[in-house]
Amino acid sequence: MKIALPDASGRRTDYTLTGTPISAGRLGRDASRVVFSAAHVVADPFTANDPSGRATLDWAKTMAFRHYLAGLGLGIAEAMDTAQRGMGLDWSGALELIRRTREDLPDALVANGCGTDHLDPADARGIDDVIRAYLEQIEAIQKLDARIILMASRALVRVAKGPADYVQVYDRVLAACDRPVILHWLGEMFDPALAGYWGSPRFGDALETALEVIHRNAARVDGIKISLLDKDKEILMRRRLPSGVKMYTGDDFNYPELIAGDDQGYSHALLGIFDPLAPAAAHAVGLLGQGDVAGFRATLDPTVPLARLIFRAPTQYYKTGVVFLAWLNGFQDHFIMPGGAQAMRPLPYFTEAFRLADGCGLLRDPGLAVHRMKTLLALYGA
Repeated sequence: MKIALPDASGRRTDYTLTGTPISAGRLGRDASRVVFSAAHVVADPFTANDPSGRATLDWAKTMAFRHYLAGLGLGIAEAMDTAQRGMGLDWSGALELIRRTREDLPDALVANGCGTDHLDPADARGIDDVIRAYLEQIEAIQKLDARIILMASRALVRVAKGPADYVQVYDRVLAACDRPVILHWLGEMFDPALAGYWGSPRFGDALETALEVIHRNAARVDGIKISLLDKDKEILMRRRLPSGVKMYTGDDFNYPELIAGDDQGYSHALLGIFDPLAPAAAHAVGLLGQGDVAGFRATLDPTVPLARLIFRAPTQYYKTGVVFLAWLNGFQDHFIMPGGAQAMRPLPYFTEAFRLADGCGLLRDPGLAVHRMKTLLALYGA
């Protein structure tokens, strides 16, 4: 099967598809790693809302994708940045998403983003405002008997005067949680408004503050997801976590090595890239549980170039690549995103993602993917 793809100058050359679609089994609850896929949302393309307005979702398609992930045995990290949380999806939409997933998949492994995104950072006057905002979302999510991922706060960055303010906020907020939560350290490459999180621009100082929060509240912390795209920083933190507190890798560049681990430990996974890589992730972690480290690496290592493309700078637009692949694979009928985010990457990005996804066996219906890729090329006049 062939398709003519343009290069960066617009010159078209024939590309022959070579990939064999991955057939993934179901990852069991006794898997060797806890694996969450941070799931995207499907926009309603027929809404009358402007792209800059409130997101309107296609709930049927959005929930169908979550059933697909759960069917692979993967956990779902709900209402996170992959779902365009704070970048198209507001708090009320996120809460509705959390509620629907809780009702639709009551037995699935689901953890839900909880933050302060309903508080405009410009309106925050001090850390008490941040605490109140966190507590409001905690109460709403816990009323649904749902598990929490405690997301980083843009408002906290704005008002905190130093590390002590972070410790005070997290002590107060974690005390209100009715079960252990996952903390989320999201780097500024994902959200520039989070630069200097934990009260310092220096990683070493920020690390000490984050570890202090975790040690002070270890009984209330299931783990921490670190998304800094730096494997050495993650490994350093992983080795210093209290016993029983998990490291969830959020490193979409180095996940095979970090999940495989070393003789001093390993990372679990909470990854946006495990949305388009879901079948590969389920298959690979299943092999790892059987002791087949080579098979695990042989499955996931070839996906890294695709992940590095999808998450290339400016990294906050990685959702565009995630939804592009969901469209190619038939999980939605259009390539439209909340906030018009489908326009945030150039055509060569899409053509290279197509090639790399094919090479990894991640185009589950190559004929459909070719047809849709041709549709996109025609839109661009290519």
